[in-house]
Amino acid sequence: MSLTNKWIEIQGYKHDGRMHRIWDNVFVVDDNDEYIVVASTKTKVVEHDFRVWYTKEPAIMIFFKKRWWNVIAMLKNTGITYYVNLASPYVIDNFKVKYIDYDFDLKLYPNSDIRLIDVREYGYHRKKYNYSDDIDKILRFNIEEIRKIMQKGNFPFVDEKIKEYYDTFLNSIRKEEKK
Repeated sequence: MSLTNKWIEIQGYKHDGRMHRIWDNVFVVDDNDEYIVVASTKTKVVEHDFRVWYTKEPAIMIFFKKRWWNVIAMLKNTGITYYVNLASPYVIDNFKVKYIDYDFDLKLYPNSDIRLIDVREYGYHRKKYNYSDDIDKILRFNIEEIRKIMQKGNFPFVDEKIKEYYDTFLNSIRKEEKK
C-alpha cells in the first residue's frame, strides 16, 4: 500500500531502542520501491528528553529502504542545505517511518562544501551502545559513498528534484484545503 498523499510520523531511535526524535505530521510526496519522500514545514519535533521545537524552514526528507542513510533537504533563503543522517534503512510501522540514528552526519552546503559532523558523538555512542565492527564498517563505507554522490550531484542531491518535490507538496496541500 502506497503512503503517497498521506500524513505520517517519523520516528528516529538510538541503537539501544530508545526514542531519539519524532517529527509529527509530515506529508508523503512519493513512496516507491527504493525510498519514501516526505515534506514538512514548521513541523513539530519532539526530542528524547521531551523538549519540543518547530522546524524553521521547509524541508524534504528522503528515507531509503536499503541504504544506511537518510537525507533532510532544507530549503533556506541561501539555497538548499542537505543534512545526511547515517542511519539504518527505514521500516514502516502503522503509518510511521522508523529508523535507527547512528550519529555521524554529513552536510552539503549550497556552495558545495561538504562537512562530516558529530564525529565525537559517534565515538561516544559506539562505546556506550556497543556498535559492532560490522556496523562501523557499514557506516564508514557509506560516508565515502555519500561524499562521491554529493560531489557528482546525483540523486538525492539535486536541487531541481527537491524543488519539484516541494512544489508537489504545496499543490497537494492546496487541493486538500479546497476540499
